[in-house]
Amino acid sequence: MGRRHPGAPTLEEVAARAGVGRGTVSRVVNNAAGVKESTRRAVQRAIAELGYVPNLAARSLAGQRADAVALVMTEPRWRQFAEPFFSEIVHAIGDALAGTGPQLLLTLVRSDAERQRFLEYARGGRVDGVLLMSVHADDPLPDMLAEARLPTVLMGRRSGEERVSYVDADNTGGARSAVAHLLATGRRAIATITGPPDMYVAQCRLRGYREALASAGLDTRPSWVAEGDFTIEGGHRAMARLLERHPEIDGVLAASDTTAEGALEALRAAGRRVPEDVAVIGFDDFPLAERTAPRLTTVRQPLEDIGRTMVQLLLQEIEEPSVAWRHVILRTELVVRESA
Repeated sequence: MGRRHPGAPTLEEVAARAGVGRGTVSRVVNNAAGVKESTRRAVQRAIAELGYVPNLAARSLAGQRADAVALVMTEPRWRQFAEPFFSEIVHAIGDALAGTGPQLLLTLVRSDAERQRFLEYARGGRVDGVLLMSVHADDPLPDMLAEARLPTVLMGRRSGEERVSYVDADNTGGARSAVAHLLATGRRAIATITGPPDMYVAQCRLRGYREALASAGLDTRPSWVAEGDFTIEGGHRAMARLLERHPEIDGVLAASDTTAEGALEALRAAGRRVPEDVAVIGFDDFPLAERTAPRLTTVRQPLEDIGRTMVQLLLQEIEEPSVAWRHVILRTELVVRESA
């Protein structure tokens, strides 16, 4: 837990800047009648100059809550939305919100212009809180929302120093357990296919891979690491590169199940048997892990628990605005099938 961003402008400060009373500002904010146009413009100018955001808690007490929660996906590449991860987490969050009251609104934010548009939309009181997923390291949107005092919860985090509420899986520990399993089955030439390097989740899984090899006294040379992008195509390309560099590979940790599926395709194309020649482990435990040939050994992320916990944290922040952010990390589990 930690301190939230302080110092947002108040209704009183807007009133002083515009030279009007507090009640007049409130009527302008709520689009009420009975305000002269010149006065309305003065108040709106003061709001813009100060960056004032209406107090959602006060609006709630006045019965003016939006009764809507935004789930924002910030992944810039459209094809990513065809991957199982997105449908799985949307389903988990939707189930967690069912019966709680708020409507779930799904929106895409992929550019600076869309980021600013969404911020203004949210600041206008159209949503009561925001859930964010697929956030990259340099994305300022979580900070922008926090500074606007909008209840916000991330799925995952941008770095180890995240200062916005988040729910994450133990990605480092999960990767470490996967590599430990490969080592326990006699594998020694173990490579990994990562996710995008600007995503903290990918960095954590790579860290777990390196820690497990180091604990076994094995080298963690850069040539045994191939960059992927959490897609089947990216996994196929990365596996082909690894085979070119190190034909002796006998084990692979893929940063996602979709990446692992692509790796399996590349291994088949190269005439390698799985697991006899090369053992493969994925990460996530999507339904596709049961459909690959052979079925995929993988690290299970508790996506239902993640979605439920994100919703719980967000609803708590909406109901009881707090000075603290909260960080929750949930355990992963290695699920052993035929591929390793």
